[in-house]
Amino acid sequence: MPSGILIIDKPQGWTSMDVCAKLRGIFQEKRVGHGGTLDPMATGVLPVFVGRATRAVEFAEKSDKEYIAGLKLGVVTNTQDTSGEVLERRPVAHIGHQGVYDILEQFRGDILQVPPMYSAIKINGKKLYELARKGREVERPARPVTIHSLELEEMEGPEDFLLRVRCSKGTYVRTLCHDIGQALGCGGCMSSLRRTMAAGFPLQDSRTLEQVQSAPDPAALLLPVDSIFSDRKKLTVDRATEKMVRNGMTAVLPHLDSGEYRAYAIGGEFLALCRCRNGKLSPIKSFYEIQKR
Repeated sequence: MPSGILIIDKPQGWTSMDVCAKLRGIFQEKRVGHGGTLDPMATGVLPVFVGRATRAVEFAEKSDKEYIAGLKLGVVTNTQDTSGEVLERRPVAHIGHQGVYDILEQFRGDILQVPPMYSAIKINGKKLYELARKGREVERPARPVTIHSLELEEMEGPEDFLLRVRCSKGTYVRTLCHDIGQALGCGGCMSSLRRTMAAGFPLQDSRTLEQVQSAPDPAALLLPVDSIFSDRKKLTVDRATEKMVRNGMTAVLPHLDSGEYRAYAIGGEFLALCRCRNGKLSPIKSFYEIQKR
């Protein structure tokens, strides 16, 4: 059965789950999941996990991400992007390139964001977007997020700007655009969104759905699951330690530095993501193929 990671350049108008459904059909594999939702209007990097590689989805979801976002000033909508209903229009001629450039400093680093009503977050068991569609608005607690970098890439017109954002899990880029507009006093919303990096995978690693469909062997496009852990140190273990890792046990390796490791068998098989503390190596998540008897 196919197993691995496919970096899809998600097309506009598709949900992330639409992409997964399409790939289930292509690979004839039920186990397909994605590592971080993109809204239908967004495009770009969507890591998709196939087969046993779906065990790594949680690590992609927790990762930092990078985006190129369109910021439209002077327009406030109920969804905080241009797909929603316009609530306000204000003049922006006085803002200019320098005004946007200067305000970005307020949004770098650790900030608090109030999640948008049009989101899948649950309050008292109800998804916010379901309440929003009924015309209801509820109080949402602000959540801490980290904006690692925020740069003004281009001014495309008096109202239109391109921002490059690198941020932590849980960041709403459309809320960031909305909040920047509020800080400028003219309002704003997100006009476009393209994810350029997720889980360490850049846009140049991505494939379109058309490329996957037309490939003679789509499975040959899958990246090995250990590629998502390329920033961890590689560790090849002896046969005794391999047996302990396979059985979920802790191995004593007194000379091993503390940290996370990609653990491999002597033959090169990727076994697990492991953590070493005080000379004791324990599996965090196993990825070896279980042999059927």
